[in-house]
Amino acid sequence: MKQRICITTLEFPPDLGGVGESVSRIAQLLTALGYEVHIAVFHSKHRKAAGLHRTTMHTQYQGELCVHRLSPALRSDQPIVQDYLSEAYFQLKQLHERYRFDLFHAFFVNETGFLTTLLAKEAAVPVITSVRGSDLHKHIFSPKQQGQIVWTLSQSDWVTFVSQDLQRRGCVLVPELQQKSSAFWNSIQPIDFSALPEPLLADRLTGLVIGSVGRFRDKKGLEYLLDACADLRRELPLTLLLVGDFAAREQTYWQQQIAQSELADSVVVTGMIDRAQGLAYLPYVDIYAIPSLHDGCPNALLEAMLAKRAIVGTTVDAIGEILMHEQNGWVVPPAATEDLTAALRQLAQSPELRSRLGQAAYQTATRFLSPAVEQAHWGNVYQQVLASPQPVVEPLSLSALAL
Repeated sequence: MKQRICITTLEFPPDLGGVGESVSRIAQLLTALGYEVHIAVFHSKHRKAAGLHRTTMHTQYQGELCVHRLSPALRSDQPIVQDYLSEAYFQLKQLHERYRFDLFHAFFVNETGFLTTLLAKEAAVPVITSVRGSDLHKHIFSPKQQGQIVWTLSQSDWVTFVSQDLQRRGCVLVPELQQKSSAFWNSIQPIDFSALPEPLLADRLTGLVIGSVGRFRDKKGLEYLLDACADLRRELPLTLLLVGDFAAREQTYWQQQIAQSELADSVVVTGMIDRAQGLAYLPYVDIYAIPSLHDGCPNALLEAMLAKRAIVGTTVDAIGEILMHEQNGWVVPPAATEDLTAALRQLAQSPELRSRLGQAAYQTATRFLSPAVEQAHWGNVYQQVLASPQPVVEPLSLSALAL
C-alpha cells in the first residue's frame, strides 16, 4: 500500500508564484517515487475575497495529485487572521481524519508551517518543514511571528532549506537543526524554447536587452539594477526588460523609482503573465540580471540558465552558490551599483564572453540541477523521516480515569 503524504502550501498552479511551481514539481517527483500525494492549498489573502461566505473545500485530481483547496468562512467585513488560520487548521484536521496521512510536509514556515506542525504533533505523525527564503530572511523579524517560526523549526522532524545561507540562519535560531536538516537546490525540467510563441512585446526590445524575471519587490535589488542600467545607457542603447510586475503594495514606489532613474523610456514591464509567456522572452535577453538582496533558490535563475543566458547575480543564497564567478556567470556583491554596472559593461562589450558563460550555465543546470538530482534528495529525506518512530498518543477513556 502506498504511503500517503499531505503537502501544505500557500499556492499551487494555476496560482502564479515560485513556491507553487516548486510544490508542483516536487509533488510530481514524490509521486514517481511511489507516494500518494495530496496537496492542501490555503492562503490568508483569501480572507479579502469579495462577499461573505461559508467554509468550503474543493477537491479535484490534477493528474495523479489530489488537490484540496481550503477556503475558510468569511463572516465579517473585518476578518481576523487567527480566525482564518484556526479554520484552516480545522479543515486540515478533517482531511487527516478522512485520509489518515503518513506524513505532513509544509512549504513555508509561516501560516502553513505552524498549523501543519501543530496538527502533526497532536496526531503523532511525522512532519517536514521546507524553508523557501522570505520566511527566514524577512518574517523572522516580525515580533508577532518569531515565536511561531522558532517553535515550528524546533518541533519539525526534518527541515529542508534551498540554500546553505538559509540553513546557517536556521541553525543559529534552532541549534538542534544541525542534526535534523539538509540544504539542496531546486531543480528544473528541460525547456524547449523553440516551441514557445513570439512574446507580445518583442518589437519594443531594442539595443542591448538586459532582462530580469519575477514579482519585483524589496528583496529583488531592483534599485541597483535601475541605477546600473541608467549609467550604462549613457554609453550604449539598451532596453531593461522586466518580465513580471511589481508587488501591489510597492507598485507606486517602483513606478516612482523608474521615473526618477532617467531610464523610463527604456524600461519594458510585461505585467503578470503565465510561465510559458514569461519563458518566451528569455531568448530575447542578452544579459540576465538577478541582483537580489536575498532570494532563496529562485526558479527564474534556473530558467535563465537553461536558456543559455549570460547571468549577473549576487553572492546571496543559492544564487551565489550556483553561479561561479567568470565560469558559469558573473557574481557581484548585493547592493553594489558600481560592481553591477562594471559587470554589465564587461558583458555588453563581449558577445563571446556572454556566449561562453551562457553555455556553461546551461551545462550546470542540466548536470547539477536536474529533477533526478532533486528527487534523490527528497527520497533520502522521506525515507529517513518515515523510518523514525513517532510517539504513541493514547486516547483518554473513562475506564482509564476509573483506575
